Amino acid sequence: MENIVVTLENQIKTALDKFIETQGKKLSKNLKVSIERPKNRSYGDFSTNIAFHVSKEYAASPVEIAQTISSFIDNKSLIESSKVTAPGFINLVINKQWLKSQVNEIREASSSFGDSNIGNNSNVQVEYVSVNPTGVLHIGHARGAVIGDTISNVLSKNMFNVIDEYYLNDSGKQIEKFNESVKIRYQQLFNINTELPEDSYTGEDIIDVAQQIKNDHFDKFLHGNLNNELESIAHNIIVTKISDSLSELGIHFDNWFSEKSLFNNGQFQTCLDRFDKQNLLIDRDGAKWLETTKLGQEKDNVILRSDSTPTYFSTDIAYHFDKFSIRNFDQVINVWGADHQGQIPRLNSALTALNIDTKKLKFILVQMVRFKKGEISEKLSKRLGTAIPLTDLVDEIGADACRFMFLSRSPDSQLEFDLDLATSQSSENPVYSVQYAHARTCGILENAKNIGHKLSPSTLSKLNSSFEISLIHKMLDFHEMIEVVIKTLEPHHLAHYSTDLASDFHTFYQHCRVISDNPTEFEMTNARLQLVDATRIVLKKCLDLMGISAPKKM
Repeated sequence: MENIVVTLENQIKTALDKFIETQGKKLSKNLKVSIERPKNRSYGDFSTNIAFHVSKEYAASPVEIAQTISSFIDNKSLIESSKVTAPGFINLVINKQWLKSQVNEIREASSSFGDSNIGNNSNVQVEYVSVNPTGVLHIGHARGAVIGDTISNVLSKNMFNVIDEYYLNDSGKQIEKFNESVKIRYQQLFNINTELPEDSYTGEDIIDVAQQIKNDHFDKFLHGNLNNELESIAHNIIVTKISDSLSELGIHFDNWFSEKSLFNNGQFQTCLDRFDKQNLLIDRDGAKWLETTKLGQEKDNVILRSDSTPTYFSTDIAYHFDKFSIRNFDQVINVWGADHQGQIPRLNSALTALNIDTKKLKFILVQMVRFKKGEISEKLSKRLGTAIPLTDLVDEIGADACRFMFLSRSPDSQLEFDLDLATSQSSENPVYSVQYAHARTCGILENAKNIGHKLSPSTLSKLNSSFEISLIHKMLDFHEMIEVVIKTLEPHHLAHYSTDLASDFHTFYQHCRVISDNPTEFEMTNARLQLVDATRIVLKKCLDLMGISAPKKM
């Protein structure tokens, strides 16, 4: 199925070309035809303001030009009629028979409805979460995880070859601190009186790791120099816990990328060598600096600390060098917390110096979440162990509610996550409303089947009420919405659309009796059942893309 907006744009472009031919003068530049839905639907189903742009080059008013362009519009199939309104809009009414026929198109497309080849088999990496493996995930990490996973779902269905990746910071000072914290907690389990340093990780998850090591190996690591083995085991335990937490939220990564590999495989040193050849490295205060001021930044940045350990900035550079220059991704999407926004300009400048096209690098900056339960809120701190584990949130309200609530707002907007609303079974709870709409469609179709009504393609001419037509229009908006998600990388449009579609379906159901036992209304029943089935398909598509279950009963 074609995107109706794209089809309309092409038809208006054809009419515009015919208009230009009559003028004997070409436009000085190509104009993009834009199609929108008018706020006042009494004007029509769609509208274009192309006449305003054209009038700037011809000695005629927008209304006059709109009338001429309108006369060239093909009114034989998709467009039923066009009408010009002041000060120069061309309003379009869609052919009702064509519109109704799309119900069968949706049903024939089934689960592939809305899929396109817009990605053209390009290779895309989506990196998200990437929290230091120094403890279990807490609820503050969940929003970026759901946003990244949903973007990946949408891209994958539109011919992008997507790799979901978690970047493991498995080296550096925080890992050293984690290893030391686990070692001390392990010793304490054997009543060895060792105090934790002040800046250690003190959460219960560290004790759990130590306890698991004791359960599996007892006192093995109290004897001999086995620190490396202990650290490896602790790392694997915590990464498994992170993976299991994400699995509860329906998130699975294609690749877990080790920061250590940047050093073992030489990418880190390659970056340093290339900077050195460009005279961008300088020793200062015992550390090695990248002179990012030469690259347009306000200040230089440390690459290697005075103890020769790399900074986060330097490993970020090497990691992105690996993404583009080693693995050759066509596009890279990073889902980062909004607090990392200041790191983007300096990273881009460094990558440009490595001859990497930063236009291929996209950032989604995710704002903080404030969790609300009644009037209680709590500041999260991973280091002090007061953060609420992600698994606790999923256990309390379920993965579906978690995912929908995290998708309900634009990533760059702060989100208040109302835990009470997320668990309520009412129309005020958006995920409940959408899932209930899907379950209702399934229930209607099952009821029809039980009474012996076989759903079969037939004339859809009986679908004439405003509620039916509005529902079909909303389903056809799906294509455009998906293209917006792909273009903007903002999956909240998917959540908003599914809520609107569910609302339109509930309204249709309230006003239009679907199954009638009157034999004279067989065609009406059959047509409405097809409409219900098409709605089921689109609702399920939305839920699938959001990683949310589509229950048949509720």
